[in-house]
Amino acid sequence: MKKTILFVEDETVLQKTLGDALELKGYNMLQALNGEDGWQLAKKSKPDLILLDLILPKKDGFEVLSELKQNEETKNIPVIVLTNLENAQDIERVLALGVTTFLVKTNYELDEIVEKIEKTLNS
Repeated sequence: MKKTILFVEDETVLQKTLGDALELKGYNMLQALNGEDGWQLAKKSKPDLILLDLILPKKDGFEVLSELKQNEETKNIPVIVLTNLENAQDIERVLALGVTTFLVKTNYELDEIVEKIEKTLNS
């Protein structure tokens, strides 16, 4: 059975590029362009993994992550934060909220991100 990944990202180019790469690997992709839609989609679809940006319209990634981890139905879904924020406070904050992996967009190539996603899904 295909695993489903929810990608909550407001940069449409990145969402399309990474989404296409993951679909080629055989994953079902769900996409949201803002935090509110991402949260609603996570509750409704209960994906196998969530890729989450932190800087989002309507509801930021910190709020989405907090709500995910407080909800019984979504708290165990692995979350990989994929963001441009890289200060220690932000990293500590999301790790404290229970993030699986923290990736800074500019530090990784597309294939490295896909590899980390696959590793998380298969562990």
